[in-house]
Amino acid sequence: MARTMKNKSVRNPSVVPPEEWLAARREFLREEKEFSKLRDRIAAHRRALPWVRVEQVYSFESPNGPVSLAQLFEGRSQLAVYHFMLAPGWEEGCRGCSFVSDHFDGALNARDVSFTAVSSAPLEEIKRFKTRMGWGFNWVSSHGTSFNRDFGVSFTAEEVDAGKADYNFGPSEMPGLSVLALGADGAVYRTYSTYSRGLDLLIGAYNLLDLVPKGRDEDPEAPMKWVCHHDRYNHVPVAI
Repeated sequence: MARTMKNKSVRNPSVVPPEEWLAARREFLREEKEFSKLRDRIAAHRRALPWVRVEQVYSFESPNGPVSLAQLFEGRSQLAVYHFMLAPGWEEGCRGCSFVSDHFDGALNARDVSFTAVSSAPLEEIKRFKTRMGWGFNWVSSHGTSFNRDFGVSFTAEEVDAGKADYNFGPSEMPGLSVLALGADGAVYRTYSTYSRGLDLLIGAYNLLDLVPKGRDEDPEAPMKWVCHHDRYNHVPVAI
């Protein structure tokens, strides 16, 4: 027997005849097109930002053994690195990072882009959580290196207490995304990093929620409080 979900309603701002709805939708389309053009300009400006050479030599632990930063490119010229909040000894990864990571298994490789997540937890702890979540993307450990600190997502307790945690250009482990490129000279360059709300662009679910009547429907003081690891949502089946 099908179970029904509790009756939930959305307050209607107004209900109009079809011709009025179409006129309002066409009027709003002009605003959406302005936003699309602005987004294109911002993306072009982002791509034109100057680069900085990564001088530090890093070694990561991967399922195939130690790998360098350059090897994470896997023969491609561009690399996106997600700084996943999973520190040594944590029982599980950050709920918010997990929500973001549910969107990562995709087709970037076809556009000359490699992807990896990097966490400071040891590789075995990463593998255990990755298996639980069922993700297939590359994920390596920066344990024992300065990578997370150098890329602005890890801080000591003393730095946090002293107000010296320079997050978002924060507590000890924070999320972020960094973009790297292989230059014609064979060197690795950092082209872009983003943190906090800058990661919204990675979350397809948010983009979809922004289209529905209730929007994200979040607590402004704790916007991601509702987010869970995907094996812990209490799904309510809909009557068929």
